[in-house]
Amino acid sequence: MNWSNLDWPLLAEATIDTLLMTGFSLVFTVIIGLPLGVLLFLTSPKQMMEHHALYQTLSLIVNILRSVPFLILLIVMIPLTRILAGSALGVAGAVPPLVMSAAPFFARLVENVLKELDPGVLEASRAMGANPRETVIMALLPEAKTGVVAAIVVTAIMLVGYSAMSGVIGGGGLGDLALRFGYQRYQTDVMAVTVVILVVLVQLMQVWGDKLVARMNKRIA
Repeated sequence: MNWSNLDWPLLAEATIDTLLMTGFSLVFTVIIGLPLGVLLFLTSPKQMMEHHALYQTLSLIVNILRSVPFLILLIVMIPLTRILAGSALGVAGAVPPLVMSAAPFFARLVENVLKELDPGVLEASRAMGANPRETVIMALLPEAKTGVVAAIVVTAIMLVGYSAMSGVIGGGGLGDLALRFGYQRYQTDVMAVTVVILVVLVQLMQVWGDKLVARMNKRIA
């Protein structure tokens, strides 16, 4: 491996692209996945908006999207990605499939976080005559914020890995760099550096997320 021949500006650009893909995807994932997770919880059995047909339909859609391998989803979504993002390549082209894959995953995490809350939270809201919207905004989400933040951190880490896979279809970022230079041109030094950068990114996210959750727990306590 010849470390002196590494194109560090290109590596820096690829790292920024990976962070952009992860960041934009995470924002849209939370925007879509949080309401979906709340709706899954509220319409599930024995909850205040129990609706068997709606819950089963949403649950089926979530399970189907979660079960499709990300690489297959990347390819299948190319026509839709072109419509939504204007291109199936680069950072913009990677965001729609990343969101489509991560939003159901995040929604399921949110649903599980809400299911673990003390049932007394809902009972107190009902006793005060709160409607579902007021219950969600004033009771459920404030009580579940620590768990939701932890779910966001887990989803962000997953998106880093998925963003690397998007390089298979020219999605840009570190994955694209590793594929074009590390694999196709047999530049093992590029492959090694991209792996190290990805590991560092994941570790930083995990450490920062753990500290944020711990700080929130202290405030609640």
